[in-house]
Amino acid sequence: MGMLEVDITGRIGQLDLEACFRSSGGVTSLFGQSGAGKTTLTNMIAGLIRPRSGRISVNGTTLFDADRGIDLPVRARHVGHVFQDARLFPHLSVKANLTYARWAGRRRGTRDMGEVTDLLGLGGLLDRMPRTLSGGEKQRVAIGRALLSDPRLLIMDEPLANLDQGRRNDILPYLDRLCGEAGIPILYVSHSIEEVARLSNTLVILSEGRTPAFGPVADMLARTDLGRATGRHEAGALLEGTVAGFDPEWGLTDVDIGGAVLQIPDWVAGVGEAVRLRIRARDVALAVKPPEGLSIRNAFAATISSISSETGPYAEILCTVSGQTLRARITRASVADLGLHTGKTVTVLIKSVAIDRRQRVPAPVFSPAG
Repeated sequence: MGMLEVDITGRIGQLDLEACFRSSGGVTSLFGQSGAGKTTLTNMIAGLIRPRSGRISVNGTTLFDADRGIDLPVRARHVGHVFQDARLFPHLSVKANLTYARWAGRRRGTRDMGEVTDLLGLGGLLDRMPRTLSGGEKQRVAIGRALLSDPRLLIMDEPLANLDQGRRNDILPYLDRLCGEAGIPILYVSHSIEEVARLSNTLVILSEGRTPAFGPVADMLARTDLGRATGRHEAGALLEGTVAGFDPEWGLTDVDIGGAVLQIPDWVAGVGEAVRLRIRARDVALAVKPPEGLSIRNAFAATISSISSETGPYAEILCTVSGQTLRARITRASVADLGLHTGKTVTVLIKSVAIDRRQRVPAPVFSPAG
């Protein structure tokens, strides 16, 4: 997988932008609330807006360098762009839409058409016209068209924002495959923690035109100092584990996270497969000794690694289990009553039903560039 490096400044309207991040493969998610500057930043990377200063490079190719006078035109940057609306040509069939970029660019593609149609499940749609497609199908065609333009970088700018939850659920499995198998760097822009946790391996936080933090997605979601940028309601942590078994009588899947086994509802994946579990901080409780007689099935030992010193009624607590980080939000009064402190061993309690279907996904497997 390729490298994406961005270190630029610029200004659009009233927004001053200062973005600095790098990622070394797979999917980089650019996360921020509305107005954070996500579209401005992606337009600068694509060459649609010129930064004031700095440098942008992909896979060692410099797209922009103010000091060296390099500013490749849009066409020469080879950036595939997928937007919220699919922007298909209404008068062309799906097949013609898919091959349009190659035809217009007068170049032979290196990516196989059949490979892309298989990857995105487009084989049965090739003769259809865009007006007959659902929103999710249109987006899959738009993604395929971008891939077949042989980009060195694929930017996906909130591709699910205009879809209802049902259509999102339909397209997400295709995005799982795309993000694992595309073989090029992908910059995925979103204000949905759910999508970010599911698809990316590097997370860049963008807030008010600044990038206060970037790094592995699990580390970023566990950060307690980014609440304003990520939103407190969705704050949580990302655990990676392996499916250890399934109990058909009770409909529960065992997921081994190393040092503990979580039981979660329904069949998630095959035994031995890697999965990600997003656990919201508000769904985690702590006890100072193992409790008895509870309906909560997930109870395991962990060590407190930090306790935030915030004002207001709540405290953010990070716990570690086998090198993974879990996040809990409890009242400051409970912290005092239980005598919690850094280094203390506690029992973590998580309701099985709290780990809902949208938060249990196959862990991305990022294949090397082909």
